[in-house]
Amino acid sequence: MSRVLVLGAGELGLPILHSLSHLASNLPFSSRPTITLLVCPSTLSSPSPSKSRELSHLRDLGVSFLAADIATSNAMELASNFKHFDIIVSCTGFAGGPGTQLKLAHAVCEAGVAHYYPWQFGVDYDIIGPDAANGIFQEQCEVRRLLRGQEKTKWTIVSTGMFTSFLIEAFFGVVEGLETAGGGGEVVVTALGSWENKVTVTTPEDIGRVVSRLVLEDQRTGVVFTAGDTVSYGRLADLVEAKIGKKVRRKVWSLDFLRAKLEADPENQIKKYRCLFAEGKGVSWDRASTVNAEWNIKTTDVHGFLSSKGSPS
Repeated sequence: MSRVLVLGAGELGLPILHSLSHLASNLPFSSRPTITLLVCPSTLSSPSPSKSRELSHLRDLGVSFLAADIATSNAMELASNFKHFDIIVSCTGFAGGPGTQLKLAHAVCEAGVAHYYPWQFGVDYDIIGPDAANGIFQEQCEVRRLLRGQEKTKWTIVSTGMFTSFLIEAFFGVVEGLETAGGGGEVVVTALGSWENKVTVTTPEDIGRVVSRLVLEDQRTGVVFTAGDTVSYGRLADLVEAKIGKKVRRKVWSLDFLRAKLEADPENQIKKYRCLFAEGKGVSWDRASTVNAEWNIKTTDVHGFLSSKGSPS
């Protein structure tokens, strides 16, 4: 019986916990893993009403809780908690601030955890490298170097591309005006770099289903890929037009334009992301090469995601 610890219960952590619980419930009782969520002590002692409902729901799924604070604990303190688990899945995101992912990786290795799934649910950092877009993913590359430089802990990195929802969020700047299109407002679709540039996207729910199978059934190591869809910006504009039933205004932000914007505001994370995706390297891959395709898992493509959003107001 394996002992699984999940770090974080946010946009990705919750779907992973749900999928792990569902998959575990179908295993013979003697083979079912224990599933534990690391929770900040203050959250356990005095949760908000919404958090209290969430924790109660997770208890009903068979999830246990471990009180620990990633932000205030050092690597050795975290390792003392991690050593009681066989598998750790990190869903902490970047909210913990710079250095968090490296601290977690050091703690996992120090604890001698058998298998680690780090927070690398994104683009292909091996291709992108540590210096792209003002070093936005330098720490992610450092985590890979650390894991590859040791032999005690097995690891699996799941490259998922962008969360599908992020692609159409107005703040990202690729799709603007979608929410008010039904009222006659203009919808603008902006290509990053060129209309031919492509981006891979996956929903958290689909990532959860893939990760749970990797953790409980497959357990392969190294870097694997998922993809709900891989689309060009031109195809995205077509899909948005089909969704709203009218033409969108199309424009292109060239890589030179985006680099100039970033140079004027070098610490802006969104502008770093835009430059990265405009470069078009390491941000897309063929869906046929993914583990979800290998397992014939039906995933939500961009068309399906847009359809699920309902009619714009």
